[in-house]
Amino acid sequence: MADKAPRSKQRLAKALPTAVAVGVLLLVTGCSSTKQGSVGTHASATSQPYAAPGSSAARRAVSSWGSRYDQNRQDKTAILGYAEALRQNGQISQSMAVLRSGVITHQNDRDIASAYGKVLAMNGNFAESLNVLQRAQTPQKPDWKLMSAEAAVHDQMGNHERARSLYNQAMKIEPNDPTLLNNLGLSYLLSHELPEAEYTLRKASALPGADSRVRQNLALVLGVQGKFQEAEQVARAELDPRQAEANIDYLRQMLTGRG
Repeated sequence: MADKAPRSKQRLAKALPTAVAVGVLLLVTGCSSTKQGSVGTHASATSQPYAAPGSSAARRAVSSWGSRYDQNRQDKTAILGYAEALRQNGQISQSMAVLRSGVITHQNDRDIASAYGKVLAMNGNFAESLNVLQRAQTPQKPDWKLMSAEAAVHDQMGNHERARSLYNQAMKIEPNDPTLLNNLGLSYLLSHELPEAEYTLRKASALPGADSRVRQNLALVLGVQGKFQEAEQVARAELDPRQAEANIDYLRQMLTGRG
């Protein structure tokens, strides 16, 4: 019995990276069947609803935005819309190419720089991503969305303290924003600080404007801590009941060493 707790902690440490991946799975499967519309930790500049990669909706978005982009490749809305549609369809390299061209055309545009930095990070180009985001930032009048994007890159690199410093700076500019609190909560999750992650995500999910993804992340954190009943209750508010139950069951099996 004496080493039961250490074994539990070791199992959690091994399972947590996969649990975060399951969180992505929860978000992806949940998005297609969510009861409350489109989701996203950050609303895109073009407010596109979520579409699963390879789905007919995702392909239609690529076709529609691609036509608009072809009409005027310097149009900011078209650049962002087409890049986002490509990203959602899993066409990351093409999305990067569109945004790279957009950054050249709109050298001082923060929205395009932020989108480009995020897609670079998604492709594992962390150093280049940070360079793009930091160059777009203005110290005299900092943009909180750029701060949040930079913080997310640091989290992916394992630099959680630096990430949280940036999130806290961003929250001084935009207090009580659910997307910032959501990302801060995930930062705690990634460093295994689960009570802090739960507290932060509960706070985020209670704020006006919190979307489905925030609540699904809360369900993930609850599940990782073994609070499966409450996790399923939160998940059921967003997903089809069978999907919610399947997601939580999978997470339970993984964390107890049966999956």
